[in-house]
Amino acid sequence: MLDKVGIAKRIAKEVKDGYYVNLGIGIPTLVANYVRNDIEVEFQSENGVLGMGPFPFEGEEDADVINAGKQTITTLPGASFFDSALSFSMIRGQHVDLTILGAMEVAENGDIANWKIPGKMVKGMGGAMDLVASAENIIVAMMHTNREGESKLLKRCSLPLTGVGCVKKIVTNLAVVEVTPNGFKLLERAPGVSVEEIQKATEGTLIVEGDILEMIL
Repeated sequence: MLDKVGIAKRIAKEVKDGYYVNLGIGIPTLVANYVRNDIEVEFQSENGVLGMGPFPFEGEEDADVINAGKQTITTLPGASFFDSALSFSMIRGQHVDLTILGAMEVAENGDIANWKIPGKMVKGMGGAMDLVASAENIIVAMMHTNREGESKLLKRCSLPLTGVGCVKKIVTNLAVVEVTPNGFKLLERAPGVSVEEIQKATEGTLIVEGDILEMIL
């Protein structure tokens, strides 16, 4: 089974040379720490940063340099800062190759709910709506079940939707699954996790074909 760092390490393998990547709040922000050193990637944050690097070491933080989640970040040589209008022009203009988001629920048809729990105070949807409406390649990073042990990979989302039919792949603490027209297709299983455990933790349709390999981090 993976922890949050393990999920980030696995997703980092999906990042290709030359990609422009948007990292959502939560687990996705860790991905920048684990991208291969032999490729060039530009990380974008919708608050107006292009060229984010790994998180700073303790004591080296600059409170004026933050991501969309208000976490302090580092910037790489050549990084640029700009206003939100230009940032969202990049997103809406589909100039981002990969979007990595957290989620509270994902449905088997690719619907995503990641911004609101009824009855709880939230500041608003933020940039999530623009990201899911514009991105062509969305990977979700999340735990497979909630704190009560209930599946977060569902037949239909029960929470208010952020986007419809937009998620392509999900990496959880248990597995890597792909969203297909017929449901979730199991691609890889986390170290020490059986296919049966993944099936039990998945409410939506789970397609299992052949031997499922253990993921390599």
